[in-house]
Amino acid sequence: MEKERLSFEELEQELEEFKKEKEKVRRIIGRIGGKNQAKYEAYINISFLSLVFIVFLLGGVLHKIPFNLSIEIGVFLISMKVAWMIHEQQKINHFQFWMLTSLEFRISDINKKINKLK
Repeated sequence: MEKERLSFEELEQELEEFKKEKEKVRRIIGRIGGKNQAKYEAYINISFLSLVFIVFLLGGVLHKIPFNLSIEIGVFLISMKVAWMIHEQQKINHFQFWMLTSLEFRISDINKKINKLK
C-alpha cells in the first residue's frame, strides 16, 4: 500500500511537471508562430507585391525605366521573396525537429519510470 501511495504521489508530481512544460511550450510556440508573426508575414508579402507591381508599372506602362530592367528587377524581387520563404520554412523545420526530439526524450524517460513501477 505504501509503495502504491508513493507511486501515486510521484505520478502527481510528474503531472505537475508536465503541466509546467506544456505552458512553457505554449509560450515558445506563441513567440514563434503567433498572431504577431502572421501580421509580420502579411506586411512582408504586401511589401514584395507592391514593389513588384511598382517596378512593372514603371517599366511596362509608364516607360520610366527600360522594360528589360523592370523584368530583371521584378524577377530579382520574386527570387528574394522565395529565398525569404525558404529561410522561414527552415526555422519552422528546426523548431519542429527540436520539439519532436524533446518529446521523444520525455516519452522514453516516462516509459522507463513506468517500467520501474511495474
